[in-house]
Amino acid sequence: MSDSTPATQALKKGKVDFSLLHYEYDHEADRVGLQAAEAIGADPAEVFKSLMVELDGKPVCAVVPSDCEVNMKKLAKALGGKRAAMMQPADAERTTGYKVGGISPLGQRKRVPTALDISAMDKALIHINGGQRGLQIKVAPKGLVDFMRCVVADLVR
Repeated sequence: MSDSTPATQALKKGKVDFSLLHYEYDHEADRVGLQAAEAIGADPAEVFKSLMVELDGKPVCAVVPSDCEVNMKKLAKALGGKRAAMMQPADAERTTGYKVGGISPLGQRKRVPTALDISAMDKALIHINGGQRGLQIKVAPKGLVDFMRCVVADLVR
């Protein structure tokens, strides 16, 4: 497995401090984020999943703790839209350039509006997907927000 993905390249280019963790990806896991948390020995509240969503017909990314579900109404409000719905997996892969289970909010084919759940800001470090299955990026949430210029809001149920 390579340490170089569009996500890690973006962080390097932006001079954002991060570290990488590799783990055994379980193709049969029902909840990929929770499986990643268990595999790396991290609290599920510190491992954030990237969810691709259609907001008023346009792609956006929601980054929420792996042990939570995104609230579509809160996400729509945070990003100034009206109606949000999960993107179909094939559309998410085509939009991001990543495989489902390896989608990162960083280094996507086209930059899309991104919202990070506010709970991340209470933590010194969080884990996000590194752009391939079995790769997590450990990064300070403030550094991520400053780099991505993402919206920070309460996004979960």
